[in-house]
Amino acid sequence: MNSAPLSYIPRLLPSRLPRVCVAVTGTDPGQMIEKAETLVRDNPFLEFRLDYLSKPALALPRIKRFLEMHHYVTVIATCRRAANGGKFRGSITAQLDLLSKAASAGCQLIDVELQTASKCKPDQLKKLRSRASLILSFHDFHGTKKLEQTLEKMLEYPADIYKLVSTATTLSDNLTMIKFLAKESDRHSLVCMCMGEQGIISRVLGVRAGSVFTFAAAIAGEQTAPGQVTAQELRNIYRIDHVDAATRVYGVAGDPIGHSLSPTIMNTAFRRENVNAVYLALHAKTVKDLVACIREIPIHGVSVTMPHKETIIPFLDNTDAHTAKIGACNTIVRGQDGKIYGFNTDTAGIVRPLERRLSAIEGAKILVLGAGGAARAAVFGLKERGAEVYILNRSAAPAKKLARQARARTIKRADLKKLTFDVIINATPVGMGNTRETPLEEKEINARYVFDMVYDPAETRLLKLARERGAQIIPGIEMFVQQAARQFEIWTGKPAPGDEMLRIVLLELQERARARAVK
Repeated sequence: MNSAPLSYIPRLLPSRLPRVCVAVTGTDPGQMIEKAETLVRDNPFLEFRLDYLSKPALALPRIKRFLEMHHYVTVIATCRRAANGGKFRGSITAQLDLLSKAASAGCQLIDVELQTASKCKPDQLKKLRSRASLILSFHDFHGTKKLEQTLEKMLEYPADIYKLVSTATTLSDNLTMIKFLAKESDRHSLVCMCMGEQGIISRVLGVRAGSVFTFAAAIAGEQTAPGQVTAQELRNIYRIDHVDAATRVYGVAGDPIGHSLSPTIMNTAFRRENVNAVYLALHAKTVKDLVACIREIPIHGVSVTMPHKETIIPFLDNTDAHTAKIGACNTIVRGQDGKIYGFNTDTAGIVRPLERRLSAIEGAKILVLGAGGAARAAVFGLKERGAEVYILNRSAAPAKKLARQARARTIKRADLKKLTFDVIINATPVGMGNTRETPLEEKEINARYVFDMVYDPAETRLLKLARERGAQIIPGIEMFVQQAARQFEIWTGKPAPGDEMLRIVLLELQERARARAVK
């Protein structure tokens, strides 16, 4: 049976729904409506999650008053049963009765799971659908599979919108969902996306592939599904209202990736320079999975971060000589021919801040902590400029290998107390996201400058100790902005708005610091 068109409207709906529906929860009806009041000006499309309330029926009079005061608002009423991933523990009869009353209160759409529909009598769904537009939904919390077969089962029940949500366990699952949308959305009104951190691609790009809308959380920490991002993030960072067929896709790939500020800085730069592009956080557990998405979505450029900077090299079609020598790539460009090319902008991010401070890099005595991709860019870049480079790494073998390749030296940690340096550079992730960890103790810091590539927090424990030790500090934000600016220039051919990129990252770091202080 074919689905009814979206124009079927037992309750008056806008001819085109907004792209983002914001899920609203609360511990009690008063709190739920209070949240809705704060959201409604910027978000005229809301979902009331009645199943989050211990006594959801008490919310219905408040919802009715809310909708009478806000005639322009479109609302979905959802009361998902616990057996289907929600919180409502009542019977199916109680669930349907509650949704029917929500429609009477003015909710224009109601959400019913496929599992509930399959246990209803046809007249029950028909009666419910006569009161409000029906969203028939299905959630797979384990993977992305059998999408066509699931849709076939859903189409047995007449509905206005079919909502099919899976879980992304790989980046490529997003590609499966997007292809499914592109194939089926011309015939049926669909809302489709992948849950989980790896599902961000489908949440942002699904609307251009044919999803009627997508879902967002009201605020951070109040997600109603794994991987759900806030409405503010979808609009301000990912610019979802402007994503169209011509929008180029870029991203930052790593494992983990949740801490990355790259989406904030790059999407700001794209907006500032009027570039029709969106930049996503890509949780790439394997390089093979990442490369498949680059080629097939397609993704036009990628910032590569740990742990893939070195392992990505064999998958590239070509690199420049500098990147080949370093053996680490942090920037990918997908050419018009579909081939992928590698570059390294980490060196620029390291050298430029040092050039501003040192009279000359040539002859400077510099210690690099680490032997991974970022450390390789630092060691080779500094050696090319004539610095005397030393390497200290937790594991000796990688440090010795890098030292041989770059004609640098290695030292043991015990030697730090008797050595002094012009610069110490931390090229490890130690200290990322916290102010507790440090790769060196205070007595081991004997240098004029200490440069920490870690940029979050703005002042790491290493930098704090260095300042107390009397050294001048170079925060990781300088390196981060410099290398990102160079990536922007490679991808767009435009000068990067460096000052604006720095400003927005500093604001974000301040916000994160406040959030940590509250915790």
